[in-house]
Amino acid sequence: MAVNCRGRSYKILAEVEIGPNCSGVIFAHGSRFGGHSMFIKDKKLYYVYNFLGIKPEQQFISAELKPGKYTFGMEFTREKAGEHHESVGKTKLYVNDRVVAEGPMRTQAGKFTLSGDGLCIGNDSGDAVSALYKSPGEFKGGEIRFVGVTIEKTQYLDLEQLAAAAFAVD
Repeated sequence: MAVNCRGRSYKILAEVEIGPNCSGVIFAHGSRFGGHSMFIKDKKLYYVYNFLGIKPEQQFISAELKPGKYTFGMEFTREKAGEHHESVGKTKLYVNDRVVAEGPMRTQAGKFTLSGDGLCIGNDSGDAVSALYKSPGEFKGGEIRFVGVTIEKTQYLDLEQLAAAAFAVD
């Protein structure tokens, strides 16, 4: 079961190690008719929110990444309800503790799918959330160590520090 992030602020945090040819889906929830996904493509981190399948997709993209261990994350801060009860706010994309992309975003009020396309880690099991990859978009060339989604009020940077401490015994 996935965290219900409809109508609220949320954060996604992933501990990932990437190699020189790493690509694929880290996190996906939904389908081509609405959802969100975090993935690596062309050595860059992407967070894409697909609002009801309406183009263009909302995209947040990092600069090129080098091989190594990273904490990737995104943070959506809901500011208000839009005309159709969608959530309107701001999104930040993080690589470690640095904001690498940010901007306005809207999220849908309804569920992503009626059935089938649930939360996936390391692939996208149904219709691809983003047109930027083909399903299943299997994660290759690296290791996903942890993915978490939260709706709690804790700031992203505090969560990133907690995750780093948990994996320090590595």
